[in-house]
Amino acid sequence: MQTGRIGSPGMTDSATRYASSRGVHIAYQTHGSGPPDLVMIPGIFSHIELGWEEPTYARFLRRLASFSRLVLLDLRGVGLSDRAAVLPTLEEQMDDVTTVLDEIGSEEAIVFGVSQGGPMAMLFTATHPARTTGLILYGAYAAAIGGAQGDGTRSEEWIDQYLDQIEKAWGTGMHLPDVAPSKVSDPGFARWWSKFERHVCAPGNALAFVRTHSKDDVREVLPAISVPTLVIQREQDTYRDPRNAEYLATMIPDASLVETPGVDHLPYVGDQESILREIEYFVTGMRRGPEPDRRLATVMFTDLVESTKRAAELGDQRWHELLDLHHASVRRELDRFRGTEIKTAGDGFLATFDGPARAIRCALSIRESLGSLDLDMTAGLHTGEIEIADGDVAGIAVHIGARVAAIARPGEILVSRTVKDLVAGSGIQFADRGTHILKGAPDEWQLYAVESGG
Repeated sequence: MQTGRIGSPGMTDSATRYASSRGVHIAYQTHGSGPPDLVMIPGIFSHIELGWEEPTYARFLRRLASFSRLVLLDLRGVGLSDRAAVLPTLEEQMDDVTTVLDEIGSEEAIVFGVSQGGPMAMLFTATHPARTTGLILYGAYAAAIGGAQGDGTRSEEWIDQYLDQIEKAWGTGMHLPDVAPSKVSDPGFARWWSKFERHVCAPGNALAFVRTHSKDDVREVLPAISVPTLVIQREQDTYRDPRNAEYLATMIPDASLVETPGVDHLPYVGDQESILREIEYFVTGMRRGPEPDRRLATVMFTDLVESTKRAAELGDQRWHELLDLHHASVRRELDRFRGTEIKTAGDGFLATFDGPARAIRCALSIRESLGSLDLDMTAGLHTGEIEIADGDVAGIAVHIGARVAAIARPGEILVSRTVKDLVAGSGIQFADRGTHILKGAPDEWQLYAVESGG
C-alpha cells in the first residue's frame, strides 16, 4: 500500500497505487502532467488497468492526459479497489476522492463525473468549492428515479428489470447493446466488454451498486454548485435520456450544455473527438485537433494473385461472389488472431496486430483458408511505430510494410528482419530472401519468407 503523498501537483505516476480511506483501499493512477488536475469519477463500469486494454478507451484516456494530469480511480466495491460488503454513501465516496487527491498532493482539481459518477461529482463540487475549479458532467443525472414525470429519470419497474438482468446475465456482455450499440457487431470489442464486466465486480457487488445508486438524488445540491460547469450529452444516447442533461444545465447556475451526435453512452465509443474537443476547450480554453495515436504495431498487407485474370475468367457475378467469400475468410482469421482491420483496397487488406507472431500465424491461416477457394495470395509484414488517426494508420512502418508486400512472390508471406528478430524462440521458420532496396525507405532491408508457423 502506498502511504503518504507521492509528489506535488503536476507530478505523474502511471502505476496503480492505493490510498487508504478510513481503512478502505482505493486504487488510483495518474497520467500526464498538470496543471490542471482532472479527476475522473466513474460509474460502475470502471477498472483502471483493464480499461487500457481496449484501444478506443486507451485513446480517450491518453487524450485527456495530453492536456491535464489525469487522475483515475476505482470506486470502493469496483475494479481494483476494496470490495465492500455494504456499498458506501455518496458522502463516504467523497471522502475517498479527497483521500486520493491528498495522496497525490493535489490542492485543487477539475472534477469529471461520468454517468453514475455524476451525482457524487456534483455533491463533491458543491461541498468542496475551494478544491474544485470546474465540473464536467457526461451522460449524468441528478436523480436516478423518482424525479418529475417526463424528466428522463428511471422508474422503479425499470430498476427491478435491470436488477433481474444482472442476476441472470452479468459478465456475458449484457450491457453492450445499451451502452455501446454501435459496437454490438464488433466481436473483438464484445469479447473485451464481457471480460470487462466480469472484472469490474462480481454479480453480488453489481446488484448492491445498482440498488445503492438508484437512491441517488442530488437535485437540492445543484443550485449550490458555484464553479464553471460543462454538461455533455449525446443526442440519441440509448442508455441515458438526454432530458437529464437538460435538467442539469437548467438547475446548475451558469452551466453550459453541449449536445453531440451519437447513440453510444460510453464516451470513448463512437465519435469521441467531439466530446474531447469540448472537454479540452473547457479545461484549457483552447481547441486542438487530436494528436496522432502512436504505438508499436505489426502491419500486414495482403493481396490476391492475378485477380484481374481470375475476374476475366469467372465473370463479374462469380468473381464478386468469390471476393465476398475471400473478405469473410480474412475477417474471420483477423478476429481469431486479434488483428484490427484498417481498410481494404480492391482485393487486399491492411491490418494491424499487437504482436508479430500472431500476425504471421494469421497470414498463414488466411493463406490456408483461401486455398479452399482456389485463391492465392501474397502478404507483407513489418513491425514499427505507427500513427493512428481517424481510423487510418500512417508512418514509415506502414510504408515499409507495403513495400515488403509488393516484393512478395505468389503464395509468399514475406517479412522484414525486424519481424523475424522479434519472434525468435517462437518456433516460426523462415527462409532468407536476401537484401532489398525498398523505395522511399533508407538503407537495405533483409527480408525473409515464412516457411512454417512453429
